[in-house]
Formats: sequence, structure tokens, C-alpha cells
Amino acid sequence: MRGENLYGRGACDDKGQMFVHIKALESYLQTQGSLPVNVKCLFEGEEEIGSPNIRSFVNRYRHALAADVALVSDTRMLGPDRPAITHALRGGLSFDLEVRGPQTDLHSGNFGGVVHNPLQALCEMIAKLHDNDRRIAVPGFYDRVRRWPEEERNFMARNGPADEQILADAKTAMSWGEDGFSLYERTTIRPSLSVSGAGGGYQGPGVKAIIPSRAFAKLNFRLVPDQRPDEIEQLVLQHFARIAPPTIDYTIRSFLKAPPALIDRRHPAVRAASIACQRSFGVAPVFLRSSGTIPIVSTFQELLAISTVLLGFALPDDRIHAPNEKFHLPTFRKGIATCIRFLAELGARRVLRRQRALAM
Repeated sequence: MRGENLYGRGACDDKGQMFVHIKALESYLQTQGSLPVNVKCLFEGEEEIGSPNIRSFVNRYRHALAADVALVSDTRMLGPDRPAITHALRGGLSFDLEVRGPQTDLHSGNFGGVVHNPLQALCEMIAKLHDNDRRIAVPGFYDRVRRWPEEERNFMARNGPADEQILADAKTAMSWGEDGFSLYERTTIRPSLSVSGAGGGYQGPGVKAIIPSRAFAKLNFRLVPDQRPDEIEQLVLQHFARIAPPTIDYTIRSFLKAPPALIDRRHPAVRAASIACQRSFGVAPVFLRSSGTIPIVSTFQELLAISTVLLGFALPDDRIHAPNEKFHLPTFRKGIATCIRFLAELGARRVLRRQRALAM
């Protein structure tokens, strides 16, 4: 702990946010003796690697997990006093790409200019994943990308962060990406491709005159409605078959495959969360789209036919996935109060529905 922050790996993403719910349930039980609604807790430890087992788990225990709504805290606010409810998530699709050349590393003096360097070939292939307009160059990739009406884009402009704020959060002065869209739109309603890792050859100090025998890259696509991960996977595989030089061998393997998710802002549980936020923070929450992926949300939608309320308590400067990740403790306490009020609001709505049913 330093000042008002708690530092540690995963402090905000997502241990701290998960602990908000534990303390809310504990507080309710210690003061009231029981909860106003039935609650089932599901703690998943694989979200950061794409939730490879959660789908089969939910499908196997779908009857035990049946519910009216899910509540997940793994998203962000706009600031300490600017709560937010997320109503859209991008999907995810990740690949490992390996390029192979000679059987062993070779002396670059003896074989430079004779053997196609796998690391160079990898760079050439990666360079062909975007076109000159900074769009993803995979044929057919944009065929299903939804076109949003001006009304929705205007809503986003009113409620989402400005370009300057996004650049400030990223601690960079220059933007990059697809023309015709704000930075907020680029990270939410437009798909993206990131090279999240690459390597090959000598990595130590000084010089080592070699041609490496292999090189690798990790690729991460973010998908938007109505893109389908399985379909995009096939388009990407076909694209690599076209662009791979005949002078090398390569393998490509997919990992995370999660569909995008949309949540109805008019859902009664979303309304309950909005009221809870306003009572705890003193201001109504904004509705945001997220650039990230949470596989469990689309899994709940498909297998359990339930919506998820995405009520997050991360701040833009919490440095998730980076050194010195932190969680803001005043926000932690307000988050507990918000979850308590959310449960109370759901309970009140359940009682009201029963009263209406009896009156009929």
C-alpha cells in the first residue's frame, strides 16, 4: 500500500475488482443475515489466457449455473468520480506464428544473401497484415463488420473519452489507425490486429553474426459485431497461405477464440446497476463500449441465455497488464457500496414483481 493505492500484479485486473463482490456479500450477510436475492459465485482463473475451459464447464453445469443475470467487474470507469457501465465487448482471436528456415543458425558471413532469413521473412509477412490505409489486409475480414448509425456514434461521442484523453492514458503523443473514426471508435466498434510479441535470433549484448533458424510472432485480433471467430480464423489461415514465401516453412496455431458481446442498455438489471452507481458515487454512470474481451460474457449469453451487467471499478491510470499495477482504495470502497446497493435494488424489484403478480 502506498497512499490511497494498493500495488501488485493483478491488483486491479482482476483481483481487486473480484474482491469488491466478496466484501459486498460479506457486509450484507453480517448486517442483514441473508441476501435479498440468491447469488451463485463463479471464480475463473483462466480469463487472461482466453478462458480455454470455461465454455465446457458452463455447458456441463448449465443447470446449476442457471440465473436471471450475471454481474462481472472486469471493466473500467472514466475517473474516480465518473462511474461507468460497459455494454459492449470486442471479441478476441489469437495466433502463434512460427517461421522456420535452415535446420540450425548459420554464419551470416558465409550464408548471408544466400538463405532467406526466417526473421526477415517473418517481418515481411507481418508487414502484409495491414495495407497502406492501416486497415487489416486479410481479404473478407471486414465483410461482417457492423455499420453503426449516426445516432449511436453521436451517443458514443457524448459519453466516451475524447481522443486527447485516450492518448494521455496511453502516454503517447501520436495516434495510429484507421481513418474516419475517433480513437474511441477505433478501439470499440472497429476491429484491430496487434503484434503482441515477436522474436528470433541473437538477443544478447554486442554482435553475433548469425542467420537464425527460426522466428516467431504472437498475433492478437480484436473482433466486433457481427464477426465470427471461426470464420475469421479461416480467412487469416488462407491469407498466410497466400503471403508466405516459398523459401521458408511456417506453422500457425490459434488460441483464444471469443465472440464479441452486446448488452441491452435497457435491461432491468442494467437499470438497477445504474441506480446503485448513482447512489454510491453521487452521479449517474456513463455507458461505455470496451475495447477488451471477456469470453465468459458471450458464453453466458449463448449457453445460459442470460445477460451480464459489466460494472467495473478500474481507473484509466491503474496500469493493468503493466509494471506497478494498482487499485484505487477509495474506489474499492465505493465499489463495495455499489454492489450492496445493486443487490438491494434487485431484491426490491423481485418483491415488486411478486406484488404485481399477486395483484393480478
